[in-house]
Parts: sequence; C-alpha cells; structure tokens
Amino acid sequence: QDAFVAFHVNKVLVSKYLKPLQIGELAPDQPSVEPTKNEMLVKDFRELRTTVERMGLLEPNQLFFFLLLAHILLLDTAAWLILFYFGTSLVPFVFSLLVLTISQVQASWLQHDLGHLSVFRKTKWNHLLHKFVMCHLIGASAKWWTLLHSQHHSKPNCFHKDPDIDMHPFLFTLGKKFSVELGIKKKKYMPYNHQHKYFFITLPPLLFPTYFHCHTFYIAYTKKYWVDLAWMLTFYIRFFYTYGSLLETKSLLAYYFIFRMLESSWFVWVSQMNHIPMDIDYDKNLDWMSTQLQATCNVEQSLFNDWFTGHLNFQIEHHLFPTMPRHNYWKVAPLVKSLCAKHGIEYQCKPLLTAFADIVHSLKNWGELWLDAYLHK
Repeated sequence: QDAFVAFHVNKVLVSKYLKPLQIGELAPDQPSVEPTKNEMLVKDFRELRTTVERMGLLEPNQLFFFLLLAHILLLDTAAWLILFYFGTSLVPFVFSLLVLTISQVQASWLQHDLGHLSVFRKTKWNHLLHKFVMCHLIGASAKWWTLLHSQHHSKPNCFHKDPDIDMHPFLFTLGKKFSVELGIKKKKYMPYNHQHKYFFITLPPLLFPTYFHCHTFYIAYTKKYWVDLAWMLTFYIRFFYTYGSLLETKSLLAYYFIFRMLESSWFVWVSQMNHIPMDIDYDKNLDWMSTQLQATCNVEQSLFNDWFTGHLNFQIEHHLFPTMPRHNYWKVAPLVKSLCAKHGIEYQCKPLLTAFADIVHSLKNWGELWLDAYLHK
C-alpha cells in the first residue's frame, strides 16, 4: 500500500513483520483498490513514485545536513558566549535569547528530517542522531515525537486520527463541518466566536512551555522510554549548569521560558499554515494522494522561506514523500503539480504572510459558523 511504501526506507526488513499477517492472495476477479479510492490516480501516483526513485530523489546529500547541524551547534554555542563575554544586561540578554531561539527552531526542523529517516541511508544512524538532536539539543523525547507525528502523516486533518487537531473542540473549533455540528449541539467550551483573537495569546506562545513540556515527559515515562528520558536529562543538566553559572535564578527561569515561548510561536505559525486552513473532516478512506492534498498546502519558495520553515513550505511534497530529503522537494514539485492538474486536484501555493493570515481567517470564519448554528433556534 502507498502508506507503507511512503513511511519505510528498508522495505525488505520491515516486510518480515507483515508475513504472519498474510492470509492469502486476492482472487483474480477481485479489485485491488477500494471503491472510495481513485484507481487511476493510485496508478499514476505509483508511477510517479517509481520515477522519483529512479531519479535518485530519495537519496540524501549528507553535506547539506552536516552544514545544517553545524550552524545549529554554532548558534547554540554563540548564545552562551554572548552572555559570557558581554554580560547579562538587557541587550546581550535579548540577543542571546534570539540566537538560542533560532538554534532551537532549526534543531526542530533537523530532528523532523531525522525522524522521517531522510538524513542517512541507514535507519539506525537516523535514530541515533535523532536522539541527540531531539533529546539532547531540544530536551524532548524522540519516540514521543515519532508516535504522534506518524499518526499525523497517516491521516492529516482527520478528526480522532490526527493528534495535531486534538485541540478541537476544547480550545478551538476547527473546520466548517465540525463548527456547525458543535453549534447545533449547543456545545461551548470556549468563546469560539473570538478564537481568532485568543489564538495569538494561547497556542503559539504556550504550546511548548505548557502542553509539550508535560506531554513529552508523560509519554516517555508511561511508555517506559528510559533511553529517551536519560538523553533528555542531559539537555536540562547542560542548560541549567552552563546558563546557571551566568544568570541568577529568576533571570535563568525567565530566560528559559521566554526562549521556549519564542520557539513555540515560530513553530506553531509555520506548522499550522499548511494544515489549519485546509479541509478538516472525518476519515473518508481516500487514496493516499487525495488524503494528503486535501489537508496540505504549500508556501512559495525562496532562500529565506526554505530556511525559516525548514523546507516545510513544500508541505505537499513532504506529505506525499515523507522520507524524501528536504533539499529535493523543489525537484519533485513540478511533477506533483502536473499530476494534480491531470486529475483536477487543487495544488495550493501561497505567499508566506498570506499563509499566516489564512490561519486567522479560518479560525474567524469557523467561529462565526459556530455562533450562527449555536444561536439558531
């Protein structure tokens, strides 16, 4: 199946685990594609996948990723050196915060590459460096991220299946269909008609310092990810020892939570610009390409956009080929556009600021739909 092919690098190895599940072959007269799926699109996408493999677009350029890691480590070191050489007054304090925030966000994009097994040809090297970047440099569990993010990729924007939209309905109401349903049922956990306003002071600045902080430790502990927990502790020991030698306790805690809030804001705006404005619904059991295209959109390419978003401006290509190294997204994009045009599928690509604005516009529209349904007698 397309999902199996998309997620696994060493297909021979992982296929061993499927053998006990095989109960037989399909009879010659039985269809191999479910009626909810577009058979011709499935066929054409699989041909595109073969073309991608033949072009070598799944092969990583390790110099590219080495330079990414090097610039992350340099920025991480520079953040501490700024305070060490220039003191802890307001100006160096702010500059250090900004430099560390950049380092952390760029590390989060790199761990995303490693988690998708797109940096090394050997899976074990991806897993090892993933623990170093995610656990030691960022302070979160690599297995926790893999658990949640794999579900997101399997069924993006599918309610009850994509953990990234679990904020509906307790914090926000998402999607046209669910907003109307919520209003008809007279449910009100939050003042949804104002959600486009309180979004600015809730999800972007607080996701990392609150929910992610607690959830990554909770999952790592309850699922007994002891190796991840040990790696994570090295981040906190390193951070509080090195910065604690320069800052007083109050300043140290302020420094930590401010950079987490800045990092969170950057991450949320980038990660949600590709998904929140798109179709949000129950799982319709569509083919792989249709599932991904309905839930994702792109942002225009530029050197800044590529760096700022960790190449997640190519969200469509990333979702179709999650193990593809990010430096090759731009090469496959014209082929994806062509396939979309052939089958009449919308391929959305926006300017960066428009994508940000669409998050707010979508939340505002859904809040108004909820209110209309809620007040309807």
